Amino acid sequence: MCSEASAADAGRRTTVFLSYARADRARAEKLAAALSEAGLEVWWDALIEGGAAFAHSIRAALDTADVVIVAWSRTSINSDWVRDEAAVGQERKRLVPLSLDGSEPPLGFRQYQAIDVSRWRGGPGAEEIAAIVRAVATASGQPAASAPAPPTSVSRRGALWIGSGVVATLAGGGVLAWRTGLVGEDAVADGIVVLPFKNLGGDPDQAHLSEGLTEEVRAALARNDALRVVAATSSNAVHAETEDATAIARKLGVAWLLEGSVQRSKDIVRISTNLTDGATGFSRWSNTVDRNLSDIFAVQTEIAGTVAEALSARLATDAPAPGGTTSVAAYEAYLKGRALFNAARDEASDREALANYDLALSTDGNFALAHAARSRSLAALAAEHAEAQDLPALYQEAISAARRAIALAPDMAEGHLALGYALFTGRLDVAGARPAYDRAYALGRGDADILLLFALYCARGGRPAAAQSAITRALVLDPLNPRTFRAAGSIDYSARRYEPGITVLKKALTLNPEISQAHGLIGNCLYFLGRIREARATYAAEPHDLFRLPGLAIADHRLGDIATARRSMAQLVAELGDSALYQQAEVLAQWGEVDAALAALERARTVGDSGLIYLSTDPMLDPLRRRPEFVKLLDELNLG
Repeated sequence: MCSEASAADAGRRTTVFLSYARADRARAEKLAAALSEAGLEVWWDALIEGGAAFAHSIRAALDTADVVIVAWSRTSINSDWVRDEAAVGQERKRLVPLSLDGSEPPLGFRQYQAIDVSRWRGGPGAEEIAAIVRAVATASGQPAASAPAPPTSVSRRGALWIGSGVVATLAGGGVLAWRTGLVGEDAVADGIVVLPFKNLGGDPDQAHLSEGLTEEVRAALARNDALRVVAATSSNAVHAETEDATAIARKLGVAWLLEGSVQRSKDIVRISTNLTDGATGFSRWSNTVDRNLSDIFAVQTEIAGTVAEALSARLATDAPAPGGTTSVAAYEAYLKGRALFNAARDEASDREALANYDLALSTDGNFALAHAARSRSLAALAAEHAEAQDLPALYQEAISAARRAIALAPDMAEGHLALGYALFTGRLDVAGARPAYDRAYALGRGDADILLLFALYCARGGRPAAAQSAITRALVLDPLNPRTFRAAGSIDYSARRYEPGITVLKKALTLNPEISQAHGLIGNCLYFLGRIREARATYAAEPHDLFRLPGLAIADHRLGDIATARRSMAQLVAELGDSALYQQAEVLAQWGEVDAALAALERARTVGDSGLIYLSTDPMLDPLRRRPEFVKLLDELNLG
């Protein structure tokens, strides 16, 4: 007859601690998923390198796990973290070693036979997984799991995997996790919002300093895959003055809030920070430091490291983010430029942003982040404000600035994103832009803006699964940003998912009733659902001529009001001219004037109309798709 303790043990899942090197993270993630499916409770760290010592909870996990699985590789045998964690398993006689690439364990650990998983291809039913499960059972003295069983609860370390790796799983069930309720409390455990730091000096001209520090701390935390860091737009959308911590935590779906303030007196900056538990509203810790302005560059890393330690999540690295500067003047000019660019008010403010980036670079020509920002600014000016004849020169300058940023800081996501964006929108170079976008995504998966632009690129470039995965993660990180919901709706529309597209686009309008293009996209979805009169009314509410006038021309023509339709088309041509050649082609295609539509697309190609990036997925152009001229255009633009 078994004791109560042994009976309880028999009913629980065996817990394993998975130790690995950061460079092997992709392989470790697959292992964690397969072992979990095989019935084990997998406790693993999203990042293994960096930090000065074990966090308390990590040591506790090592001490309480039934078995420590160590994944040896050419990288991990040289990792102090992996060796230390393997030593704990060895001391407890609960060690199960694996070889990811055929490497032998380091000296001191070769008395244990390593299970070779170098030829394993990721399947949960493979013999390698079965061998690991058997070894775990032997090491722990517990019965092997006989069948996969879903966990009834998820450990905090397990929740780290859900918060980062499950995005691809969610994507298979639809573009938006919030639609299905799959992003729930497990993901919340690792969520943190960095609220805008307050400018206590009272001088509006110094606001860029507090805003810049907020963004830098947020970016430093976002580099840690163990944390789900809410993006800037959603962070700024909450009202910390009128809402308490628990209300904000519920609204954003996070467990923690980081607040701060900045006060400058000449060259001395006083920075105060406070970490609050979103469930209770109580402070976890607070801190105040005085720093010389020249030390401001180290402060964001210091704050991020303290937060990560408090949350028992080691940072990827103690080094500052790549691409920075040691010049205070350059940094301040960059922050002013970024504030103006993010405001996106008008052409004048965009050009002022560019002037500030130029000022930053005149002070420090090796400031990679400023080069990347300058590239994005130039591309935005080209896409939104430039005349057709000015486009080639602007986009070439944007490409050059992005390449300079990458040369200076190869591991900075922003440089690769800027290059991909300029190549895609300016050169219509889908294949050429892909390496840059993929590298930006690999380096910046914690940045919602990078995820959003990557998702849109993938949607236009024929990679729907990657687009769904990225936009799902962006929505988790930026749940109050109308642009993210608009992008999700655009991706749904391109994939012919019209009803789901309407749902998310309406969410964008709820968050910002004046956002452009959302009404136009809803109108498009309604139009292809056959609800023409509803579509016409929705088009009429679109504030941007570029999307309102084509919609009205298409809907009125379908409703039989040919004269009104042609007036809208004439207005589109008169007011926007060659800047709307792509939209003219959409109208003509839906009117059945196929030859005229193809001619408009050829003119759009000649002037470099960035609307052509939609060519391969746009339902409005379906009447052209069997024409040889259209197929040839797709092939020549690498959009086929």
